[in-house]
Amino acid sequence: MGSRAKPKRSGAKIAVIAGAIAATTGVAGYGVYSLVRNDPASGENRPAPVKTGPPGAAEVRATARDFLAAWATGNPDRAAALTNDRAATATALTGYRKDAHIHRVSLKPGSPTGTTVPFHVSAEISYEGKRATWTYASALKVVREKKTGKVLVGWRPTVLHPDLRSGDTLKTGKAEAPPIKAVDRNGAALTEKDHPALREVLAGLRERYGGKAGGTAGVELWIARAGKAEGDSGAPAQAEGKDAERPDETLKVLSKGTPGTLRTALDSKLQTVTEKAMGKRPKAATVVLDPGTGEILAAADSPADGFNMAFQGSFAPGSTMKVISSALLIDKRLAAYGKPHPCPKYVTYGGWKFQNDDKFEIKKGTFAQSFARSCNTAFISQAEKLHDDELSKEARDVFGIGLNWQTGVPSFDGAVPVQTGAQKAASLIGQAGVRMNPLTMASVAATVRSGSFHQPYLVDPSVDDRQLAKSSRRLSPDTAEQLRSLMRLTATSGTAAEAMAGLDGQIGAKTGSAEVDGQKKPNGWFTAYRNGLAAAAVVPEGGHGGSSAGPIVARILRSAD
Repeated sequence: MGSRAKPKRSGAKIAVIAGAIAATTGVAGYGVYSLVRNDPASGENRPAPVKTGPPGAAEVRATARDFLAAWATGNPDRAAALTNDRAATATALTGYRKDAHIHRVSLKPGSPTGTTVPFHVSAEISYEGKRATWTYASALKVVREKKTGKVLVGWRPTVLHPDLRSGDTLKTGKAEAPPIKAVDRNGAALTEKDHPALREVLAGLRERYGGKAGGTAGVELWIARAGKAEGDSGAPAQAEGKDAERPDETLKVLSKGTPGTLRTALDSKLQTVTEKAMGKRPKAATVVLDPGTGEILAAADSPADGFNMAFQGSFAPGSTMKVISSALLIDKRLAAYGKPHPCPKYVTYGGWKFQNDDKFEIKKGTFAQSFARSCNTAFISQAEKLHDDELSKEARDVFGIGLNWQTGVPSFDGAVPVQTGAQKAASLIGQAGVRMNPLTMASVAATVRSGSFHQPYLVDPSVDDRQLAKSSRRLSPDTAEQLRSLMRLTATSGTAAEAMAGLDGQIGAKTGSAEVDGQKKPNGWFTAYRNGLAAAAVVPEGGHGGSSAGPIVARILRSAD
């Protein structure tokens, strides 16, 4: 990314909405009581009791009023003194003026809900002759300190702006990356307006390829994400889950740059279908691949303005992991499609007692029946016959898990760590330390469909000469055929049958429900393929994968018609 001119100190005045906020110097906003009182009976001075309990309505209003007034009048030290983190507040509010070049700010509080006070921000940004008005909504929470009893603003980065997280900063200047015109595989434009679920993906593409697509940068206000060195172009994230890298986010354009065109592997029509398949679920993510190439054809997150779960999520995959575990068992001749295989109610291994959903058992059943019905004990019972590192090797060497995928945007390519004892057994059913996301689980289904791993990607590697990850071995023809038969049985008469009903052609599926500590309902998973499409979805706290994530994937696969 290019360099930026150093911000200039602003000496401009700060305006406050007349009558909306009164800049006061009283102690009402502190909720402070006399620290010493005189006891007439003893003649001694004794410390006054520290007030406890949540702040009262008057304290909430006064504290919010005084904090917002101090912020609006450009007094970061005074505003910081009204919070429970003076250093962080002073730094953030100072940067708000100096780095973000905000010369005027007006703040209008709304009606409190309990101890939370919403407020509206109207600010003027000025940078090298470019000016723009910026408005947004935020909120603060008023708290009482336990030790002193003071009533203060509970400082969090989201007070400054709702999209900020720890370590993020606001900056205004020449954009670090020129804008891009992202287009799909057929040349159709891909915009956030038309495809809101691509918000994070489009931001990531701009950050990495803006300087390579031939555009010129404009002047913008943006969120500079924490933990990224100057000039970082969006290398793949190594962290997991919510700590993974997010791209910088443009909040206001003061002057437009000239976009360069970037062709992607996405299919705009399939993207529309995928977004509609998500429906109004408050939290879900899905990815669609071409099994023969690894091209990412569509991806969607809900909420659209949240974390990119589809590519960077880190979740236990539950029983969808049994696809990889089955490959290992078949390779080692510990299981086969039509051969007898135990599925008891319980199995104990490593000191843990494992059971099946609703404690079912299959008497005198086959491995195919156990897979289709998602029998946990059928897999746990084989743990004693496996070396500790064999599942990790199968996941890496055959399915490409953990090979540092170069998709074109930050992504997490899964983790199947080497574990021992009960944790090793739990890994076979997608629990313990196993972590996946829709991108990796769609790739697992795609690998079964094609017979070999093709690293998923959004942008052709020729654009930036990056090397795609390659697995060290293909599925053997026999193992691949058995896995396809297992997934087909699951799709036609097993746990995925309801979702996959009516789909023909080359089909296969696997459901999953992953238990998470502290959640009432497990995360629902579904991975499947049909002809030239492979897809996976996760619905956090969705319950059974067949009924929560299954309809998302099935609707996408139907679009192949």
